[in-house]
Amino acid sequence: MGKIFQLSIIIPVFNEQGNLKILNQQINQVMNNLEVTYEVIFIDDGSTDNSVRELEEIAKDDAHVRIITLLRNYGQTQAIAAGVDHSLAELIITMDADLQNDPKDIPKLLDKIKQGYDVVSGWRIKRKDNFWQKKLPSFLANFIIARLTKVKLHDLGCTLKAYRISVLKDIEFQGEIHRFLPLCAAIQGAKIAEVPVIHHKRKHGHSKYGFSRFFKVILDMLTILFTWKFMIKPIQLFGGIGIASVLLSVMIGLFIVLRKVLWAGQWVSPLIFIFAILFVVGVQFILIGILAEIIIRLYYGMRDQTRYKIRKKNKE
Repeated sequence: MGKIFQLSIIIPVFNEQGNLKILNQQINQVMNNLEVTYEVIFIDDGSTDNSVRELEEIAKDDAHVRIITLLRNYGQTQAIAAGVDHSLAELIITMDADLQNDPKDIPKLLDKIKQGYDVVSGWRIKRKDNFWQKKLPSFLANFIIARLTKVKLHDLGCTLKAYRISVLKDIEFQGEIHRFLPLCAAIQGAKIAEVPVIHHKRKHGHSKYGFSRFFKVILDMLTILFTWKFMIKPIQLFGGIGIASVLLSVMIGLFIVLRKVLWAGQWVSPLIFIFAILFVVGVQFILIGILAEIIIRLYYGMRDQTRYKIRKKNKE
């Protein structure tokens, strides 16, 4: 087994030549003043510029640096997942390679972790980005997410975060979930904090994000919300919709009967079709809920898992 590090700094890289040597120097300047054993894991996510060559030059002179080169561009979520899977540390810090995150904030994140938190998220209070392209969609997404989840974080899109590795090991990295890792941790009952961090204007390279990402974020958010509220009890969602649909169809059916008996109305009308559709849809939703419950029970049974997590035990 290799050396066990206290801290892994995971940095996804995609076409960031010109930034990497500067970033590594900044990290070393900060970490040399901390009593922490650390490694820096750069994950090249299919770069097409000279990022890999620049990383190899860094690794030759710095024993702290490890490089993981992915076969192609998989996106930031999978790049971070690769770093987590290959980390040797108890604590994880993720940050961008574009020099907009500042390594000087690392001690601040670690101090919060030492206070007993499982996840510490950075908050770019004075964000140096284009308003329409990045700040506005980010604000809208964070506002919606905070209202729906009740998790009081202002800046989920900030990559600069600190985690206990035990929290990340139970998370499945899919889609654009890297920005929702604190929410995924909250589902497991993790203690979450947020600290203000420095944010710099990009000097080299080009941003890979824009307003189109807003819609992807919303879709991933809906997935997270479903997982949060109904993963262990899907029948409550599908069954609830199904019962509501069936009850509504029954009310329409009663109205059709009363209309015919009391007011000599017609049997065949648009209402009869609405009655039939609502009834069938309601039964289908109930059956989907039952099937989902069976699948969830098989999932936990086959993996020999419980639907609860234990933070600690006093005695065995």
